[in-house]
Amino acid sequence: MATYVNKRTAHRWRTLGLMLTAVFFAFGSFWLLQAIQSGDQAAGGPGLNEPDYIVENFSFVRMTETGSPRYVMSGARLEHHPVTDVSEVTRPVVESMAPGRPRMTMQAERGQVFHGENRVELMGKVDIVRPATPTSEALHARTDALTVLADDEIVKTTRPVRMTLGASSVEGVGLVAENPTQKMHLGGRGRIVYPPRGSAVPRTAPTP
Repeated sequence: MATYVNKRTAHRWRTLGLMLTAVFFAFGSFWLLQAIQSGDQAAGGPGLNEPDYIVENFSFVRMTETGSPRYVMSGARLEHHPVTDVSEVTRPVVESMAPGRPRMTMQAERGQVFHGENRVELMGKVDIVRPATPTSEALHARTDALTVLADDEIVKTTRPVRMTLGASSVEGVGLVAENPTQKMHLGGRGRIVYPPRGSAVPRTAPTP
């Protein structure tokens, strides 16, 4: 009888040992998974900042304090990344619509929207168009990268720029354009070609 009891007790101990081992490995695997995920987060791993929503053929409007449209942004595709709060945009188009301002349209191959800063970065074949108004000449500019401060209605770049303003043309490196004041600042050395009064022959002047 004692032998039977001892065998049964030994069997119970072996079963308990197997259960504890299984629990240990289960918790160990969970801990290892958590450690790997934490390591990815600390290192900014590729799986960390996956988009939380994707919108095809989107369009949204930002309003002024008085309820008027300030600007419209549209594009072929938008992917929002929650960790950085940045949206990646394919073929973005930004149109300034502030009341009392000349309407300016900017488009590019791709862009990034920094929502916390109300800043848009346009990249790849950036095209800027502002039609003529009674107080300003038509503007058309091209560059390969542009920063748009939408709330301030300011665009700027440190890249080479080719621009036409009315009948004049401008080439330079770096540009800051302020839509509220309709002022432009050309950075670096460049070239301005403008027609003289009463003549069809353009004149060329270097920029400082």
